[in-house]
Amino acid sequence: MRAYTFTLNGRPVTVRAPADMPLLWVLRDLLGVTGPKYGCGVGVCRACTSHLDGAEIQPCVVPVADCADRTVTTIEGLADGDTLHPVQQAWLACDVAQCGFCQPGQIMAAAALLAHTPDPTDADIDAIENICRCGTYARIREAIKQAAASGEKGVSRREVGGEPVS
Repeated sequence: MRAYTFTLNGRPVTVRAPADMPLLWVLRDLLGVTGPKYGCGVGVCRACTSHLDGAEIQPCVVPVADCADRTVTTIEGLADGDTLHPVQQAWLACDVAQCGFCQPGQIMAAAALLAHTPDPTDADIDAIENICRCGTYARIREAIKQAAASGEKGVSRREVGGEPVS
């Protein structure tokens, strides 16, 4: 097996794995990062949503070989130390979570949306296709709008190479 090095939540990591091993298994089984959840395994439910170089991905369908020398951010790396990302703050303020299973993926999808669309429309929010079996979609929409209204960009400093977001 080949070794793959990438930046995970702001820290360099190296793992030995088959090139076609899904990133989700590398994260969960080899690196002990359990925020991204296994749901469908085919990139549909999006419970595992994370970021690769700041773009939304579903690690259950991304091979680890595609992540070499790149930056992977999971829900564990979205906050800036003890300072929550604006989407995480809004999630708590709006009391979004019920069972919580899909929430890491939902938050990562929302953060990716706000990084590219700081003032999303209802249609933009509807385009997030993450599945929530508890049906908290109304609170998810409210939280995304609240995070957008906070005026802060939806990316962490780590996603842009450690430089402050202006």
